Amino acid sequence: MFQLIKRYLPKGLYGRAALILLLPIVFLQLTVSVVFVQRHFEGVTEQLARGVKNEIGLLSDILFSENTDLQDIKLLSEALEIKVDPFTDPVDAFDQRRRFFDLTGFIVERELFLQNGVIGVDLPNDYRVRILIKNGDMAYVLELSRERISASNPHQLIVNMLIFGALFTLIAFIYLRNQLRPITRLAGAAESFGLGRSVEYKPSGALEVRAAGQAFLDMRARIERHIEQRTLLLSGVSHDLRTPLTRLRLGLAMLEHEDKEALEKDVAEMQALIDEFLSFTRGQSEAQAQRERSDIWQVVEDVVKEVKVGERQLEFVRPDAPLVMDIRPLSIRRAIDNLVSNGLRYANYVRISGLVNGGVLEIHVEDDGPGIPDEKIEEALKPFSRLDASRNQNFGTGAGLGLPIVADIAHAHGGELVLSKSTKLGGLKATLRLGLEK
Repeated sequence: MFQLIKRYLPKGLYGRAALILLLPIVFLQLTVSVVFVQRHFEGVTEQLARGVKNEIGLLSDILFSENTDLQDIKLLSEALEIKVDPFTDPVDAFDQRRRFFDLTGFIVERELFLQNGVIGVDLPNDYRVRILIKNGDMAYVLELSRERISASNPHQLIVNMLIFGALFTLIAFIYLRNQLRPITRLAGAAESFGLGRSVEYKPSGALEVRAAGQAFLDMRARIERHIEQRTLLLSGVSHDLRTPLTRLRLGLAMLEHEDKEALEKDVAEMQALIDEFLSFTRGQSEAQAQRERSDIWQVVEDVVKEVKVGERQLEFVRPDAPLVMDIRPLSIRRAIDNLVSNGLRYANYVRISGLVNGGVLEIHVEDDGPGIPDEKIEEALKPFSRLDASRNQNFGTGAGLGLPIVADIAHAHGGELVLSKSTKLGGLKATLRLGLEK
């Protein structure tokens, strides 16, 4: 039951705050209305109606007595403030009206009909009451003020409660919105930082929100320092290793030994490893670059034209319509290049396609290679993780940074990298999902 109710509850902060604000007001108004109307209006109306009922009984005794004195009737009616008129029409011609919102009308009718001789009660408005009394062939219409028989205008209380309740709710909601604005600003700053953008943010609002905002700023500063230090470390180590490797290459070129070929292969792998480190550091720098409005399909096509395919096949199924978005072109180029290079390393045929699905851009890179087992997909996205035991070893190895770089680029664009099995080609299917704004 609770889960069913929870499904229809507001998900946003404003909606939940409004619900917390409105529910007590609504329940309070309902409680006050029910209790006050029942205990006050109904009670007062019953007492007034009983008094009028007794007066009607007194008038009936005089009106229907055998020795009726018109002067006595006139004096009594004036004293009781009840207008008395003979009724000569059929009983069916007497109107018996009561408006649906007349909350005390049914109580008046209930009490008056208890008096002998009362056969009709007409409540046309909030000002007058008409009562038909009959005894034998004689009938009279008694008319008196509504104020004498019921509490006046009980519906006005409910109307006033609704109007003022809505007014005070609006005022409270405006104040609440001002209190919630710092939280939404903090959420926006955190979301932008998750997308690779560092927007200006200053803590504001209540003490607890200020504390959370300051903690976010400290955390963001630590993360930025960590990324900067990691990038500088990898860049420095990679550059420093280039010189010794160059010397090793020169030394091996002059060396005549049976193990020369194996040593040259080791040096080549070390060079490839350093190149990947440098590529990783460049990717980190590019992730901090400003976004530009570019045609995503043109960026992919440029990468396809520059990739050295060799004996393998590379196909790009380009959509007809251009798709201009705010992206970091260099980062996207690097991501596509890594996915294509990874596919060409282990497969003979690589196919690139793209589409927009529910406001999310999806770029699919599929191949006919051995793929990655489902149980190792999560591990494949970890830095420095190599799954060559499940892949073809004949095409060399890397440092295990290709797919993690693509995943970082996707996260910087508000998206993700999803690895699965290609149903069309049988190999690996890498889906680059980018949450981009057009």
